[in-house]
Amino acid sequence: MTLIGMSILQPVVALAAWTMVMWLWMYATRIPAMSKAQVDPDRLANDPEVTLDRVLPPGVQWKAQNYNHLHEAPTVFYAIAITLAIIGHGDGVNYWLAWIYVGLRVLHSLVQATINKVVLRFAIFVLSSLTLIALILHAAIALF
Repeated sequence: MTLIGMSILQPVVALAAWTMVMWLWMYATRIPAMSKAQVDPDRLANDPEVTLDRVLPPGVQWKAQNYNHLHEAPTVFYAIAITLAIIGHGDGVNYWLAWIYVGLRVLHSLVQATINKVVLRFAIFVLSSLTLIALILHAAIALF
């Protein structure tokens, strides 16, 4: 049973789960690469000249960079989606916009973590941002 307006919490949970998939992928590639490169974690923590970007292959770092990106704009998505759920507006078009946002963020992750074509990544980011803006506008209209 889903309460009225709470359907939007499904894409919220899906994006949170995807973030953990990226976390696993990041460490599944990063730990072996750090071992192979014989990275000393203490030196890494204490020497500003030593960074993983300088030591690890770019393809390994792309996953870590994307994991960080999933803690930036998506935090606004979480807040606005939960707001829409609380005020009973998490169904209908907002529900579908939320799923579109999640799909675009997953696509963004896959592009960044594999081929990392910046122009393509940016286009996906812009589309996801426009989707997020629509959700924010819907919440603002409902609340103000």
